[in-house]
Amino acid sequence: MPQPPLPSSKTSDGPDERAAEVDDLFSDERGFFAEQAPMPGNGKKSHPVKVEEPPAHYHGHRDRLRNRYREHGDTALADYEILELLLFRLIPRRDTKPIAKALIDRFGNLAGVFGAEATLLQEVKGVGESVALDLKLIASVGQRILKSELRGKQVLSSWSSVIDYCHAAMAYEAREQFRILFLDKRNALIADEVQGRGTVDHTPVYPREVVRRALELSATAIILVHNHPSGDPTPSRADIDMTKTIIDTAKPLGITVHDHIIIGKDGHVSFRGLRLI
Repeated sequence: MPQPPLPSSKTSDGPDERAAEVDDLFSDERGFFAEQAPMPGNGKKSHPVKVEEPPAHYHGHRDRLRNRYREHGDTALADYEILELLLFRLIPRRDTKPIAKALIDRFGNLAGVFGAEATLLQEVKGVGESVALDLKLIASVGQRILKSELRGKQVLSSWSSVIDYCHAAMAYEAREQFRILFLDKRNALIADEVQGRGTVDHTPVYPREVVRRALELSATAIILVHNHPSGDPTPSRADIDMTKTIIDTAKPLGITVHDHIIIGKDGHVSFRGLRLI
């Protein structure tokens, strides 16, 4: 007796369509079984074989770079390679050469990288929050080293150290910053304080507050310092007028304004050097 046809959800399917479905079924099965681990002779499923991956391509490069630094010092390396060496420690399982180059391209040089704000550093692909904070920590260590060279010394006789410190601390700030170096009667550094932060082209400065803080610290002289984020350290008319007001306020109280320094990425300007004081 002939068997009844199997039920189908598509009663209109013809022979060609049913054959295609069978082919698809076997095709899927072949793909499925091809992905399975090979079966040993006893019929039990074997465990996947662990394959040792070859060392990452950048491991040999790291060793070569370390050897160059060990044998020849930093003079044998470009800025991005110095940064790359540092990033080896911060990002141990990544090729850090592209990251180092991207940082230099974005911020111009090593000083620009370490002077950039953490949020801006994180805009570079491969730099997360922890790496950005580590870079800022290293920058702070460098600033502390420069600042320690001023402690206990006559600031006016260590002028290049003053400029180096102020440049490291302020040249790459994204906003204006007004800083004061407070000196004792020997012109040694008592304190270094940021009195105000402003916008990209203005910082509010209050002469009475400047003088009041000098009196609190028993300072007999001060050096005013602020930065121009634009990079051009040329003083504005407002800078000149503000400096004159502070001098006039401090002088009757026995406080001398030795200088006002403007720091920019492209250099610095001294009011005394320009004979504005």
